[in-house]
Amino acid sequence: MKNEISNWLKSYLEQNHLSAFVVGVSGGIDSAVTSTLCATTGIPTIAVNMPLHSKEENTNLSNLHLEWLTKNFNNVQDDVICLDSVFDKFAIALKKYNRDLGFANSKSRLRMVALYQIAASVNGLVVGTGNKVEDFGVGFFTKYGDGGVDISPIADLTKTQVRQLAAEFGIARAIIEATPTDGLWEDARSDEDQIGASYEELEWAMNYIENNITYDLTSRQKEVIMIYNNFNQSNAHKMRNIPVFKVER
Repeated sequence: MKNEISNWLKSYLEQNHLSAFVVGVSGGIDSAVTSTLCATTGIPTIAVNMPLHSKEENTNLSNLHLEWLTKNFNNVQDDVICLDSVFDKFAIALKKYNRDLGFANSKSRLRMVALYQIAASVNGLVVGTGNKVEDFGVGFFTKYGDGGVDISPIADLTKTQVRQLAAEFGIARAIIEATPTDGLWEDARSDEDQIGASYEELEWAMNYIENNITYDLTSRQKEVIMIYNNFNQSNAHKMRNIPVFKVER
């Protein structure tokens, strides 16, 4: 699979007459696998850590992966761009419209803007790091933030498959075993804290629903199905095309 994805990435880039991949590296397993897939193409790859009032452990994991990438792939350029002061000025300018959720999502959107600026400077492609459950199951991403990308190499892979690829690549064990988090909040809340279910549970729910499986469910399984459906419905606007009013002609 890793070779197929790598070849697919390279083919798409070349068909569109572009020159580089640009990937945000968060310290999580999804961005670690995505950036490694880009690196295996042999195409210039810019991997960027963008700390933004980030937890120290996330920044350290990101830097750990950047170090590993540059050591193993000579086509990788790493960079660290701190966005603290940019975000702080933005927050002051928008203080009249203060809402924690809005500012959390603005962090993700600011990173997206930075990646596209880098991509514009190198004739590059911004590569998405979302997996299947996040992108097409529960919609656990920021609209026009980490969801604002040009291509999504792991968006049809479950978290389990992403972990398998990470192990095959030899990505740092600390990254593989790290608790998944979007890193957008001041506290240490994880993805599971926010969603109410683990990725393994959500994968099960997605498979159960998509394949019309029927068997007696435990109380927890019923709860996970409800959690999955609630997120899927409330975040449907992220996973569908923008509604467009059609003029009759």
